[in-house]
Amino acid sequence: MSRLHTLGRRHWLALLTIGLPMLLAALYYSLLASDRYVSTTVLTVRRAGHEASSVNGLAMLLPGAAAMSQEDTRYLREYLHSQGLLLRLDAELKIRQHYESAHTDLLHRLWPEASQEQLLDYWRRRVEIALDEVSGLLSVRVQGFDPDQAQRINQALLREAEAFVNDISHRIADEQLAFAKGELRRAEEQLTGTQRTLVEFQTRHRMLDPQADAQATGQRAAELRGRLTKLEAELATKRAFLNEDAPDLVTLKAELAAVRQQVGRETQSATATSSGAIGGEALNRLAVTFHDIKTRAALADGAYRSALTAVEATRIEASRKVKSLVVIEPPTHPQTAEFPRRLYELSTLLLLCLAVFGIAHLAIATVREHRD
Repeated sequence: MSRLHTLGRRHWLALLTIGLPMLLAALYYSLLASDRYVSTTVLTVRRAGHEASSVNGLAMLLPGAAAMSQEDTRYLREYLHSQGLLLRLDAELKIRQHYESAHTDLLHRLWPEASQEQLLDYWRRRVEIALDEVSGLLSVRVQGFDPDQAQRINQALLREAEAFVNDISHRIADEQLAFAKGELRRAEEQLTGTQRTLVEFQTRHRMLDPQADAQATGQRAAELRGRLTKLEAELATKRAFLNEDAPDLVTLKAELAAVRQQVGRETQSATATSSGAIGGEALNRLAVTFHDIKTRAALADGAYRSALTAVEATRIEASRKVKSLVVIEPPTHPQTAEFPRRLYELSTLLLLCLAVFGIAHLAIATVREHRD
């Protein structure tokens, strides 16, 4: 009688821990569980230019060789899971309405009147995004209760991903080019200002190049001093054997006086105020001022040329670094429901129930043994 009682309790325990859960699960998967179809797409972000063409063949299999834009791919992954994108797609494709439509599936449906945060959490569970760190490939798997809707959602995600990559790429390129053009405008304004100052200086002082005038004046003065020295030596020589009233000596003295006067005039024209210049500045001061203006004009011209070169180089570099979305596999149209995996999940539940039954039976046996 005790053995029958024990056997009956074991049957009730098996019924509670194995039979009842398995029955409920079988009823759920056969009557209530809604099929979920998965649309898959594989994509990556690549940069235009020599970087993309330099990696080919077996080099694509090397770790990191094909993952040149993983940072952009990570940004894209976060964008596809963003709330802003979800709300935009919901207005277009009725995301909330689709996931609320499986009224019989209480476990995997979106409950009506769910908040935006709950909708976002549900969306992230239904849109799986996996990044392969070695190849840089981004796999997007969209679950839907309808295969057509799953593919439409995936196609919309692909379209938004391409717009996101293009927007970031061109925005960065435009910012770099705008900065270079701004520097070019500033350099052009500086060059125009220094050139205007140079022309105004020449017009005000009626001189094309005070430096050249000062150099020519100095050269003439040096030549006159050399001639003066030669005449003084010749005069000293002739005084040794000629009288002071000798014609040659008188002529030499007159020439010497004329040369001295000419040296004085040349020296005065270089250091004293210029009679022809408006404002009465000395030629040497004008030459120094003109040299400073001319130097600033040359520096401004060099800066303008450098800025012009930088704009062209930035334009070329920006076009070379334009990123693009490469679609390895377009959004698929599923024909067979991938979820729920009825056989797998029922087998897992059976193993779990058997484990619970074994633990419960062992616990009951241990309690009875201690009681006896």
